[in-house]
Amino acid sequence: MPDAIFPAREPRRVRFDTRRRDLTVTAIRDLSPHMRRITLWGDMQGFQSLGFDDHVKLFFPDPATGLIAMPGGDEKPIARDYTPRYFDVAAGRLTLDFALHGVADGTAGLATLWAHRAVTGDTLVLGGPRGSTVWPVDYALHLLIGDETALPAIGRRLEELPAGTRTLVLVAVDNPAEKLQLHSRADATIHWLFRDPAHGGHALADAVARLCVTETDIFAWVAAEAGEVRQIRDLLSTRHGIDPQRIKASGYWQKPEAGE
Repeated sequence: MPDAIFPAREPRRVRFDTRRRDLTVTAIRDLSPHMRRITLWGDMQGFQSLGFDDHVKLFFPDPATGLIAMPGGDEKPIARDYTPRYFDVAAGRLTLDFALHGVADGTAGLATLWAHRAVTGDTLVLGGPRGSTVWPVDYALHLLIGDETALPAIGRRLEELPAGTRTLVLVAVDNPAEKLQLHSRADATIHWLFRDPAHGGHALADAVARLCVTETDIFAWVAAEAGEVRQIRDLLSTRHGIDPQRIKASGYWQKPEAGE
């Protein structure tokens, strides 16, 4: 069926004013061995997040000075991006999910270490979102692809899609213990891929290469390691014929170079 019969759809982009927010940890819950959910409380007045893959910036102290630099100052901020998983402006509540990899071998980043060590009463400085990209929901098929770092956005999208929306999800995690309960009213098929050789040793890009999709009215969303995302984006457009304008692909993290 020619793609031209489908109506043109453009994502709606919305910009927000941003400011610094100092929030306090009120609850911590481990969703899996390497996924931690942290709920924060504070002044959420004016907070907005309309897109399922929006991100807030978390700001951390400079290890040398202990000071937190913010945008617009003399010092470069040390910041990391995270998806707002849940928020309640009236209650002053924000929930973030953190993938906790690299703690044991010393490769964890600042945000991961903060989440690993967090206790109730700790504070966190954040800003944003600076804006939202709101994608239409009336595609014939929604294709959501990612690893652990993508799970907050994938979970949020699944919860926001209307009942009956056909959705195919591919998620790569280490092993079956890392599976999460993902809820949706959509007509969603979820495939969990396990990288551990003892559980199949599946790679996300390999699974995308093996996909068999007959629809042409597809929106594809991808988030994982940057190199893997580039490979998947190429597979979606060249092998599966998905319009590049309907592919949102983001490298959420990057493997260090050899010797780095």
